[in-house]
Amino acid sequence: MSEKKKRDGHLLLRGASITGARGVLSEGCLLIEQGRIKRVFGPEEPLPAHDVETIDLEGLTLLPGFIDIHIHGALGVDVNEADANGLGRVSRFLVARGVTSWLPTLVPAPDEDYASAARSVEQLMREQEHETEAESRAAEEPGARALGLHYEGPFVSQHQCGALRTQFFRSYAEPSDLERLALVGRADAVHMTTLAPEIDGGVELVRELVARDWVVSIGHTRAGVDVLEQARAAGARHMTHFMNAMPQFHHRTPGPVGWGLLADDVTCDLIADGVHCEALALRLAVRCKTPERIALISDAVAPTGLGEGEHRVWGETIRVEGGRTSNERGSIAGSVISMLDAVRLCLSLGMTTAEVARMAAHVPARVLGIDADCGSIESGKRADLVALDADFNVRLTVVGGRVAFRAD
Repeated sequence: MSEKKKRDGHLLLRGASITGARGVLSEGCLLIEQGRIKRVFGPEEPLPAHDVETIDLEGLTLLPGFIDIHIHGALGVDVNEADANGLGRVSRFLVARGVTSWLPTLVPAPDEDYASAARSVEQLMREQEHETEAESRAAEEPGARALGLHYEGPFVSQHQCGALRTQFFRSYAEPSDLERLALVGRADAVHMTTLAPEIDGGVELVRELVARDWVVSIGHTRAGVDVLEQARAAGARHMTHFMNAMPQFHHRTPGPVGWGLLADDVTCDLIADGVHCEALALRLAVRCKTPERIALISDAVAPTGLGEGEHRVWGETIRVEGGRTSNERGSIAGSVISMLDAVRLCLSLGMTTAEVARMAAHVPARVLGIDADCGSIESGKRADLVALDADFNVRLTVVGGRVAFRAD
């Protein structure tokens, strides 16, 4: 990549194959002004006459930055326990892997852990907001943008606990039961939760959370189709790590898997690591739902990026071996992939860059209700971008119009 300097606040990315909302544009150019996509130019169109910082991306593919809506940590940092500095380390780890936004994700825990995590995320969001201002710490590159908080539980099924700690699970009786879920104290913070609608009061819980503008996802569940339909009517429109922590499909009891495959107004997220979902199952889900209704997630846990071995996570020993996590009970305990690994797997299975861009960026943004602002390459949207080479390595990541990672 070559470059020339610069009109302040402007950046021109030149020569990439641009994966836009209407298809792939070969050898296009993209102009960024004040953190947003100003315009996409075709190969024959005249470029801006004034001097701007220019980065040559010839031979690379430009995609919208990946958005991970379910991630517990990396580099030994666990969202349940991290301060803002630790979360910042995760953010900088993620941008090197093409992630431009992420939703820190909690597992069921004591109230004080929830409150501490919410304060840490709020502090990180405040610091990242200041990074875009002129007086920001110029020496520190921006990390992936934290969006809010995802509660995986505590209102989930004891019978589909996965690696979650059942001693912290809860039932729901009245709105005051939600007051123990600490909020990130910012108007722009997204709050999401994964719940099982069959628990006591589960459908009413969906209704109450939707009224409070939470994103509600169905997961860690063995609900029957009738209860799932009630949850959908109450406002639940997404499913967490589809096919995991729910009963297997059976032709007489199709359950959450069968219902999710056929519910056209429900999106599903998938851990595309080759462990949680075998390749054929992954292809089946994408074929049935289409890339318009699938969001890729990492479900990455704290040992991500540390290699194989034993690690302490959520009060127990987690072993990482051959790319698979296992806890003391032998259950899979999250993943050790990034969104980049999920993208690579999907591309290796024959999915197109446009399809993968939908699943890694646009659908996650739509699930969170922020797709008007980000998640695709369109004029007026945030300049959150990633450039991949022919081997699907990240060469450049741009967050809010600022270069956050460069491979060279």
